[in-house]
Amino acid sequence: AMALGEGGGSRLRRQLESGGFAAGEYVKQLSQQSDGDRDLQEHRQRIQALSEETAQSLKRNVYQNYRQFIETAREISYLESEMYQLSHILTEQKGIMEAVTQALLLQADRDDPALGARRAAAADPFLSLSAKEAAASEEGRQRTLTTLLEKVEGCRDLLPESPGKYLVYNGDLVEYDADHMAQIQRVHAFLMNDCLLVATALPNRRGAYRYDALYPLDGLAVVNVKDNPPMKDMFKLLMFPESRIFQAENAKIKKEWLEVLEETKRNRVLSEKRRLEQEALPRPTPTPSESTNPFEEEEEEEEEEPSAEEEVVDLSLEWIQELPEDLDVCIAQRDFEGAVDLLDKLNEYLGDKPVSQPVKELRAKVDERVRQLTDVLVFELSPDRSLRGGPRATRRAVSQLIRLGQSTKACELFLKNRAAAVQTAIRQLRIEGATLLYIHKLCHVFFTSLLETAREFETDFAGNNGCYSAFVVWARSSMKMFVDAFSKQVFDSKESLSTAAECVKVAKEHCKQLSEIGLDLTFIIHALLVKDIKGALQSYKDIIIEATKHRNSEEMWRRMNLMTPEALGKLREEMRSCGVGNFDQYTGDDCWVNLSYTVVAFTKQTMAFLEEALKLYFPELHMVLLESLVEIILVAVQHVDYSLRCEQDPEKKAFIRQNASFLYETVLPVVEKRFEEGVGKPAKQLQDLRNASRLMRVNPESTTSVV
Repeated sequence: AMALGEGGGSRLRRQLESGGFAAGEYVKQLSQQSDGDRDLQEHRQRIQALSEETAQSLKRNVYQNYRQFIETAREISYLESEMYQLSHILTEQKGIMEAVTQALLLQADRDDPALGARRAAAADPFLSLSAKEAAASEEGRQRTLTTLLEKVEGCRDLLPESPGKYLVYNGDLVEYDADHMAQIQRVHAFLMNDCLLVATALPNRRGAYRYDALYPLDGLAVVNVKDNPPMKDMFKLLMFPESRIFQAENAKIKKEWLEVLEETKRNRVLSEKRRLEQEALPRPTPTPSESTNPFEEEEEEEEEEPSAEEEVVDLSLEWIQELPEDLDVCIAQRDFEGAVDLLDKLNEYLGDKPVSQPVKELRAKVDERVRQLTDVLVFELSPDRSLRGGPRATRRAVSQLIRLGQSTKACELFLKNRAAAVQTAIRQLRIEGATLLYIHKLCHVFFTSLLETAREFETDFAGNNGCYSAFVVWARSSMKMFVDAFSKQVFDSKESLSTAAECVKVAKEHCKQLSEIGLDLTFIIHALLVKDIKGALQSYKDIIIEATKHRNSEEMWRRMNLMTPEALGKLREEMRSCGVGNFDQYTGDDCWVNLSYTVVAFTKQTMAFLEEALKLYFPELHMVLLESLVEIILVAVQHVDYSLRCEQDPEKKAFIRQNASFLYETVLPVVEKRFEEGVGKPAKQLQDLRNASRLMRVNPESTTSVV
């Protein structure tokens, strides 16, 4: 049946694809041959399936053709880019060959002036006339430049007049945003033989402009922008670290701009090279003229002495001529080490040389590249860059900034980068349900980052001792950021005192790891946490006092019946852990305890508070902890004293006296001893409190309170 269905589908497809297919005749014939409605339904389903299959096949073909079209367009784009690069390279090669030829001719003319004169005469019999025309042409171009610049506001002071400056080309352009390709403004560009001036059109003043920017041709690069309708006839100007996109009126004007910019840049390089070569040539000494002045010889000797001592700096070396371009290449290729090596080589070469005008001009060009290199290195260390890789990822940029003499800036940027990295790492921590687990992760992330940063700082700034104070300030601010996150999770969420004590203990243990590198920040973490810990101790103290007062209000002064030996054994273990070693003398027959439930609960709660508080203890908390203990103990002491004076039943009075004896002779000495062990010195307030209780034991019938 499946084979018959497939065969029927093939025949149906061929029938529908035939050129002479008539839908009306086909339906009429099908209606006559069918046995009923069922055959027509089946035939309709076969046609529907065939239609869906055809649609899927068509989609696949369209998708395949679309992919091939994209790949073809990409290949065409690559080819177009390569062709443009090849054209650019050929143009540069042509310019280089022309420059070499011209340089060889100039050298031959220098070697043989007569031959040069003959060659010039043979090449141009109207040499004097051409020279006059050239001078007139240059004077006309300078006059045109002066006339045009009078229409530009704000450029007279920025563009000083010089004899060799003239206008090469100018025209209207439209500037577009480099990111969104949105039109920004209409501008007018003036291309001179050494720079490019961009001016914006003034509204309501035809032919008038306002100064916008001035770019030297030495640091300017021109890039063709491929047409992408409706964005066409555009080119890009690159001036590190910015770039601007301009649109010409049509393709012809765009081509003229690209060609004249490249040609002017080449002419600028050639003229600069010729000038340096001429300055490097030794100057002929003037022949002394006869004079009747007898003092002239002495004056000439005095004038010749400094010129004889003056040393001519040779800047015609190939590596010096190519130094600005090599620095641009190193910066573009992110070869920061190579750029700094070139600068060190130049500084070493010019170290003991006199500062002449050519040296000043070379220094000005190099200083511009140094500023560009510094900006790139600063951007490498900015927090906007990726923070992955840890502190070592910044070592390359930091070391090069230090070599450039920017150690202070390198230190500042390095610490800002690490602060942003630490803050990001803390923010990315997932808050767990268990506070202690989160604090473990937080301490590990923060103190590991701090330790790695300190080690990297020691490596990078080993010879800059003045930067270490900045690191200490940074470490303190980072610790404050850590404590803010720590306190928010531990103290603001009202965790129990035991949990807070464990968390603080973990933070202190991690802080001690910094002592491996000689950095102790324990006092800083104490100073930042003291306020929150004081608040936690006072809050827990208030909870204990409230609970004790509530139990005191319900006190019936009855012995405890623990019902089972297991419960009694558990209570013995709890009291032993609290430091009460003689608890057995207060136990009776079976499961009875000869103490009140209120006194036993107060003992356990007070000792637990003391143990947790000692985990949090540091010297700044001494008085807070001591005053809290005294307040808690006074609540129990006042209650026992008041009950002993007011109770009339002899049996209950004896039971109260037994509880008072346990409280004064057992609990208070244990509290005093444990406090002295944890703090390292005795507490006079606790001793005075225990000694004052003796008055009550000597005269129990007194109605005067001992408190």
